[in-house]
Amino acid sequence: MKFAFTPVPALAALVFAGSLTFARALHAQFPGMPQPKLYPWSDRSLSPDQRADLVIKEMTLDEKISLLHGRGAHFFSPPGLTGGVDGTDAIPRLGIPAIQMADSSYGVTKGAAMGRYSTALPSNLGAASSWDPEMIFEYGSLIGRELRDQGYNMSLGGGVNLTREPRDGRTFEYQGEDPLLAGTLAGNFVRGIQSQHLIGDLKHFAVNDQESGRNSLNVNISKRAMRETDLRAFEIALRISDAGAVMCAYNRVNSDFACENSYLLTDVLKGDFRFRGFILADWGGTHSTVKASHAGLDMEQPHNIFFGTALRKAAESGEVSQDEINEHVHRVLRSLFATGTFDDPTRGQVPDVEGGYRIAQEIAEKSIVLLKNKNDVLPLSTDTSSVVLIGGHADVAVPSGGGSGQVDPPGGSPVPPPPPHDFFSAGIRPAWMPSSPLHAIMAKMPSAKISYVSGDDLTAAAAAAKSADVAIVFAYQWESEAVDLPTLDLSPDQNKLIEAVAAANPKTIVVLETGGPATMPWIDKVAGVVEAWYPGIRGSEALANILTGAVNPTGKLAVTFPRSDADLPHPNLVLPPPGSLPDFNHLVADNSNIFSVLFQTLPAFQINYDEGLKVGYKWYDAEQKPVLFPFGFGLSYTSYEYSGLKVQGGDTMTASFTVKNTGARIGIEIAQVYVSFPEVAGEPPKRLVGWARVKLAAGASKLVSIAIERDRLTIFDESADTWKMVPGRYNLLVGGSSRDLPLSAAVNLQ
Repeated sequence: MKFAFTPVPALAALVFAGSLTFARALHAQFPGMPQPKLYPWSDRSLSPDQRADLVIKEMTLDEKISLLHGRGAHFFSPPGLTGGVDGTDAIPRLGIPAIQMADSSYGVTKGAAMGRYSTALPSNLGAASSWDPEMIFEYGSLIGRELRDQGYNMSLGGGVNLTREPRDGRTFEYQGEDPLLAGTLAGNFVRGIQSQHLIGDLKHFAVNDQESGRNSLNVNISKRAMRETDLRAFEIALRISDAGAVMCAYNRVNSDFACENSYLLTDVLKGDFRFRGFILADWGGTHSTVKASHAGLDMEQPHNIFFGTALRKAAESGEVSQDEINEHVHRVLRSLFATGTFDDPTRGQVPDVEGGYRIAQEIAEKSIVLLKNKNDVLPLSTDTSSVVLIGGHADVAVPSGGGSGQVDPPGGSPVPPPPPHDFFSAGIRPAWMPSSPLHAIMAKMPSAKISYVSGDDLTAAAAAAKSADVAIVFAYQWESEAVDLPTLDLSPDQNKLIEAVAAANPKTIVVLETGGPATMPWIDKVAGVVEAWYPGIRGSEALANILTGAVNPTGKLAVTFPRSDADLPHPNLVLPPPGSLPDFNHLVADNSNIFSVLFQTLPAFQINYDEGLKVGYKWYDAEQKPVLFPFGFGLSYTSYEYSGLKVQGGDTMTASFTVKNTGARIGIEIAQVYVSFPEVAGEPPKRLVGWARVKLAAGASKLVSIAIERDRLTIFDESADTWKMVPGRYNLLVGGSSRDLPLSAAVNLQ
């Protein structure tokens, strides 16, 4: 239970007077510093809600409206006040700062145009494969620090959409396919952002699980399926982070645009989730004034088409009440106070580049997943005299994901992008990070001959592979916002290259640099497979440490790798008609409503998520489909053994078991707990309910206890519009992946 404490007026006055005395003393000590002006709402002893209410009492209607829309920045415009994507204007009269927003999914974007550096971290899905909430907090904290360094006070990262459709172009920006894992990690990401006194953001609310034609998509899905999958992830993330903002999505959900969907915004987010921050629209995702305001949208971005003059007129006419306007404004102001953004203004400074490198490399080392290691081909032996790297531009760089999350490569992309051939390729182009796997491996293996061939000539590649002790093929697949992948297959040329190299050298290792799952028709012909994701600015150094055994791999998949597209819930990906592609409404000129109007009139393209609750591993389990690599899977250079499962009941159930390191070197095992529900619950075969990262020396054992909160065992009753627990027999399953669960125990719950 939480108790609210309101200080007596005399104490509040004393605190306020003390703040003023301190400010004046600081000014006397440093006369060059401008003397701060303190307002009644500068009193930090008041709650964020009280402070917001004090401001609102002094605001004019125009000042209120100014906090509810953007300034009109866009992709092709000159940089704004900080070079960010947009935000709101300051209100100097009241001391309210401008909200300066920046895209920042895996680093602060678009800094190069302003001569700024940003650390490119491993992609979000890659980092999610660490299953490490504390590290994800550091991930967010680093981004928060660099946002502040560049003068921003709000992050537009925090993607939490589930991998319902793995060909989604933004899979790399999200946290995988399970709501507990994704929600926990996204919540800690935003908690890290906000620890730096910035406003954090969770997005894209909701069920924005595909990109192509996203503005014309209408997602048809049951309330139960939403609540137990995508919305559950948001709920968990909000509980952990207390995010200052949530961004609503482009798509429709059950016929209403997400940014004017009263069920999503008011009933669920502001009602059931008790969200206290503000809801902002994705760029150009606002389509009305009165309907959107009534539904719960608080801020239009990046324009003022619907929430500028139109909203002021609606307020003056009574179509939108003053109370509703005040509610929107209150939420924005509250977030400024609650996150410390008002009290701790940003001051530009040089970022800690070396510190960013260290964190980026640590995250990459925990993210990389060893998928296959036949005959212990890895780590590379000290007796290895020659290694050839083939393809994937491994001589100069590692790839990164595209779109609004793209971090500018320091010094520019070492791999020139292909010439633009259409509107999409002119606006969003591949970029590579200057991190050379070739040089990193050479540094780790100074006594071996390390060479590189491009792989463009199959005959030359096969000859190089045959003459080397070990051949490492680098294969990649570029993903970007706004367009889905047509297939999970690598390009035909890359598959042919892998086949040719594997035929020439039995010690062929494939390093995958992808945004999400990839199919592997050559899997039985290669000795090793390493999933490096988009590994960031220090990805090569991290990868070299994994390949040579300087670091023992610990990453486990946050997403299932299916055998082929045919095994997906929707195997034949049908794209919307050309009239809705590409959907670059966020690239158009200031205050132009052409795209906002266009996407209201386009016919909705129907997407039926009839797989419902069966997202990711739950789909493959329920349909009894074999997979290439299951959710939660990842190999190590050591081995682990599980024993002695015991379950204790109560309000919080606890699963206790022993994990033993049965190998010859130190390692970290990610132990996972799943539960199978009583048949009457109508759930997929199992659900992740907990996990632990267990560090063990060679030969050591550890008793592990994982608490399982009751809400992880509930289902959503759509008819009653509430969560409930179904009485009956529950089976707890424990092991190293969703399909390697050697321990089980039954418990009857009432």
